[in-house]
Amino acid sequence: MGLPTTMTGITLPGGSRVDRAEVPVPQPGPGQVLVEVRASSICGSDIRAIYREHLGHGAEAYQGVIAGHEPAGRIVAVGEGVTEHAVGDRVACYHISGCGQCAECRHGYYIGCTSAARAAYGWQRDGGHAPYLLAQADTCIPLPDGLSYADGALASCGFGTAYEGLLRLDLSGRDRLLITGLGPVGLAAGMLAKAMGAGPVVGLDVMPDRVALATELGVIDHGFTVEQTGELDAVTGDGFSAAIDCSGSAPGRHTAIERLATWGRCAFVGEGSTLSLEVSPLLIHKQVTLYGSWVTSLRHLQDLLEHLVRWGISPERTITHRFGLDQAETAYELADQGRSGKICLYPHGVE
Repeated sequence: MGLPTTMTGITLPGGSRVDRAEVPVPQPGPGQVLVEVRASSICGSDIRAIYREHLGHGAEAYQGVIAGHEPAGRIVAVGEGVTEHAVGDRVACYHISGCGQCAECRHGYYIGCTSAARAAYGWQRDGGHAPYLLAQADTCIPLPDGLSYADGALASCGFGTAYEGLLRLDLSGRDRLLITGLGPVGLAAGMLAKAMGAGPVVGLDVMPDRVALATELGVIDHGFTVEQTGELDAVTGDGFSAAIDCSGSAPGRHTAIERLATWGRCAFVGEGSTLSLEVSPLLIHKQVTLYGSWVTSLRHLQDLLEHLVRWGISPERTITHRFGLDQAETAYELADQGRSGKICLYPHGVE
């Protein structure tokens, strides 16, 4: 049975709306593959910079394409010159296509590609909120048999972002970790941090629902809302050796730095907002190292997928709501509330 000739994809016109577009099913050209999308999750960046209003310029400029930059699926057609993938392969998709020639691309960080040819799925080129995705073959990474399509979708951005931040911190069993922001990326950070041996792993969020979910999933050892700073004091001790801000908020970032011990390390992965702090007592005098970390690399994403199997971790555990494409409006409305875990769309039906 052949592929359909047309399909319906989801677009985000801004103003907290979801639209649908009827488009041809693309055919792969040289160096490309056609992926049957089996899972396509919603990222906080989709909400912040596209769904509510089109905020972005440059890397975050939305071009009216089919949304969704966290896809995984099965290859159903390959273009000329593609030898590393075959029809039937299960893949996760690194969500940026780069030029492959600049310094960032040559290190596998397509996210930082400096060429005008750079295009992110769901931002500047059609993404995964449709039954099929036209992908560059070099952005497709084999999905191990031990992982589901949803696992692959969540790893492609959210878990990859958390993993990269923890790598920057050189996190290990020597560390006590504070996570500010327990949305999907914070949940991922907790799950990965515990697998990497850190402990205790402490989480902080403004929303009790998110603290409760992180505690229920067992991805943190202690969880607190911002109103429970007294209880947080009891586990802070002389400070955390490492912290990661997944909130993207000024208070979250400030708390992450403020609660560090001397020689502590902190990574910012949450997008947006600003930060104001007293530099001398919080950074210089404590000799703190601060990292900014933007997504992950092709190599590290492949490493992560392999580690997930070895560690027995399923990112899919952080999914709290599943929808078909026909329920995309409900899915985005729920994601916009910021109270749930991960939300995932299934273009061929909920699995």
